[in-house]
Amino acid sequence: MDTSASTSVSSTSENKQPLDNQGITEPDSKSGILITGLIIAMLFAALDGTIVGTAMPRIVGELGGLGVMAWLTTAYMLSSTAVVPIAGKLADLLGRKSVYVAGLLIFIAGSALCGMSQTMSQLIWFRCLQGIGGGIMMPMAMIIIGDLFTGKQRAKWQGVFGAIYGLSSVIGPQVGGWIVDSLNWRWVFYINLPVGLLAVVFIAMGLKRHSATGPVKFDVAGMVTMIVGVVPLLLALTFGGKEYAWGSWQIIGMIAVSILSLIAFVIIESKVEEPILPMRLFKNRTFTVINGIGFLMSVGMFGAIMFVPLFMQGIVGISASASGTVMTPMMITMIVASVIGGQLVQKLGVRTQMTIGMFIMAAGFVLLSTLSMTTTKLLASSYMMTIGLGIGLVMPILTLALQESFPKSELGVVTSSSQFFRQIGGTFGMTILGAVMNTRSDHELSDKLVPVLKQLPEQASGIANEMTNMIHTNPQGLYSALLDPASLAKLPQALVEKLVPILKTSLVDSLHGVFLVGLIFVLLGAVLTPLLGRIQLTDRKKTEAAPVE
Repeated sequence: MDTSASTSVSSTSENKQPLDNQGITEPDSKSGILITGLIIAMLFAALDGTIVGTAMPRIVGELGGLGVMAWLTTAYMLSSTAVVPIAGKLADLLGRKSVYVAGLLIFIAGSALCGMSQTMSQLIWFRCLQGIGGGIMMPMAMIIIGDLFTGKQRAKWQGVFGAIYGLSSVIGPQVGGWIVDSLNWRWVFYINLPVGLLAVVFIAMGLKRHSATGPVKFDVAGMVTMIVGVVPLLLALTFGGKEYAWGSWQIIGMIAVSILSLIAFVIIESKVEEPILPMRLFKNRTFTVINGIGFLMSVGMFGAIMFVPLFMQGIVGISASASGTVMTPMMITMIVASVIGGQLVQKLGVRTQMTIGMFIMAAGFVLLSTLSMTTTKLLASSYMMTIGLGIGLVMPILTLALQESFPKSELGVVTSSSQFFRQIGGTFGMTILGAVMNTRSDHELSDKLVPVLKQLPEQASGIANEMTNMIHTNPQGLYSALLDPASLAKLPQALVEKLVPILKTSLVDSLHGVFLVGLIFVLLGAVLTPLLGRIQLTDRKKTEAAPVE
């Protein structure tokens, strides 16, 4: 492993006081204040992604802009993903305190501006600003935990912090609903102000300021080419096959810009003195394998998160709000597994626990592929709990393994890389599995529904032509008839009696394809786990890389 590259920023007594280099205090009374601030900041940054969804109907009702509503989520996702690796490198160069507090203040400012928005366009741009702050905050907690504790202690704390993300998914919709009903949708954003300022105070008290003794060299060209490479790629993956055809000039153009920018990024990173993402890290087996596992796991994981609620609404016939509760057992299991896994990894070892977790997750996808017309909500929830158990055992130790394998000078960049590749994997997952869903649905509906539509009487030709067109352009749109009984009431009863069974069987068969493709990605991740060396959790502070056998 190449650890020879040194940062252009250093602080006094680096070898004697490793924790002070990045503004981290020795574990004492201030550590409790610092950890409290980290928990508050992480919880509310994670909550923001879930509570905003609850408020969207009210937001659209007041500001309008139904056609661009998706951008409220997309803008945050784009900006936060693009800034994650940059934040990790800046934390290594400038110190944790400056970068983290800056991220918190940007997030707070973005939240305040979101609450004051008068148009949907303003809200989207301010969500982008808020995402920049969130993207800085996301990896910082894990980086600081890596600084503050020994390897064995980090295993416990990263399990706890991983559980916080899961907790936000469970309580987020409820918190958002309460705020919207009791106050106003603007308080979904305003609530971040007092809580965020409290986190700033705690973190500022717990962290010491990092003093640079030399010139700070920023990789501006690397930052620009990374953003220009990542953002168009995410946009293409988000809107391809939906807003624009995959072969359209818009999608091809965005992908071309992304490829050219990423090629330029690789060339620049190979030459500059302080690269945002050093290319030599990819020569390290642990770095490549861990991030590969995180990427593949995220691709597969979105198959469960995206499509199980669709199954529960379309086949079991429960309401949209009730289908959300199907995910709750998965998230609770993930929380418990994250906390227990942080303790268990010390006995099993990183490689063994990761292998077990990936195969448990794979078993969950096998179970999902058996969902049928008679599956109950309870049975579907038990399958989701299996997946949650696997995710909880794996997710926290991805970051832990990287931190144990690299020296302190690179802790920020390797920690943020783990977050970055998982977020990119999630976006790829939504795109790939969505495309599988459309392709299978097109095939199933063409075989089963088109012959029925051709037999309709002449007076129903308009309905037949519309449905036939949707099979090839928006097959998932036909399933909305299963989710909205009122739309079925507008159709002839004879057609409804034939249509509903066909839609249900086509939906089940299409989802089986989605879950099996998700299983393939999870199994690919599981296959990578034996390639990891033996990563030892140590009792020493993070000054040098832990041995990797």
